[in-house]
Amino acid sequence: MRWIYAADIAPADKNGDVMIRSLKVALGALFLIGAYLVLWPTPVSPVAWDAPVSKGYSGDFAPNAKLANMSLISLDGAIGPEDIVAKIEDGELSLYTSTQSGAIYEIDPITKEISEFAQTGGFPLGLEFAANGNLLVADAYLGLLEVTPEGDIRILTSSVEGDPIRFADDVDIAPSGIIYFTDASTRFGAERIGSPLAASQLDIIEQSQTGRVLAFDPQSGETTIVADGLGFANGIAVSSDGTTLLVAETGTYRVVKIDIADGSKPIPVLTNLPGFPDNINVGPTLPDGTPTYFLGLAGPRVPILDNLSNRPFLRKITSRIPTWARPETVHYSLVLQFTEDGNILQTWQDPDGQFTSTTGAISPGDGYLYISSVDADSIGRVPFP
Repeated sequence: MRWIYAADIAPADKNGDVMIRSLKVALGALFLIGAYLVLWPTPVSPVAWDAPVSKGYSGDFAPNAKLANMSLISLDGAIGPEDIVAKIEDGELSLYTSTQSGAIYEIDPITKEISEFAQTGGFPLGLEFAANGNLLVADAYLGLLEVTPEGDIRILTSSVEGDPIRFADDVDIAPSGIIYFTDASTRFGAERIGSPLAASQLDIIEQSQTGRVLAFDPQSGETTIVADGLGFANGIAVSSDGTTLLVAETGTYRVVKIDIADGSKPIPVLTNLPGFPDNINVGPTLPDGTPTYFLGLAGPRVPILDNLSNRPFLRKITSRIPTWARPETVHYSLVLQFTEDGNILQTWQDPDGQFTSTTGAISPGDGYLYISSVDADSIGRVPFP
């Protein structure tokens, strides 16, 4: 019989020890990850809701490639032409767009030359010209602003009934002169969270639906609440008769109509959209007198959020996942034209999403449709109609 010495079994024991230590490290890491996902503080307190079952890109949204080969107008390094507005003066067309740097640029669509028109020092999003020639700006950090033709800026309002405006998003003006604008979320202020994108993501995960529509009266200087309880109130447009507002609820994939006199009962116009609705801009009137509007979908819906819509605890866990560990963002470019009764006339799409986060579109009558984006470095355009 051969004697078994310690030297004979030491290598095996050492290998076993290494395996045990490795297993302990792996289990420890899993425990820490689990504890982080369950216990780490997060600002969101998700609310259960029933997300509509997505129909995807079908029916009125059947895929096409109308945006696949759009021409681009470079912003010379600036990022995020969130909204575009047109101004015609002495027969000359100029475009104005907001950017993430706080700058608002004036663009010659013929020469493609750009120049800085104003610098808000905040984060301008929605733009609209008033009858007096001043530019109205919904600034996510500062509130509702007014910019003169010379580029001078003043804050029209930054609070309502003593409550700060935390996320001014889009703006339009009624024939009466009253300015209507959205405060996307009263839970997640864009500046406090760090950016409009970060704040919007938290709000959509939480679904507490604290967005609201505000009105500013230039004559009295008074700001009032028209409607609240909206699922991330984003784009806004005054209806053709000036009595109602069309508002995009990004978090619930829909556009609603709100009565200006009584905003307590929003009426759905577009529902179960295949992506996140963003800006609403007035489009051309049809030959029969029907007004139309353009709407941008900033990106496709996120299946995990829909699947967990009525499971707030699991949505809270997803809010703790670091940005770098989340699934890669899927890009899908899409803008659409619709009527006040919810009839979709046409869509412009690029399934490859080469022009990302299409937030909206305008058609100033020069034969083009101009496409805005929250994170592109250019303005896109395609022939229109």
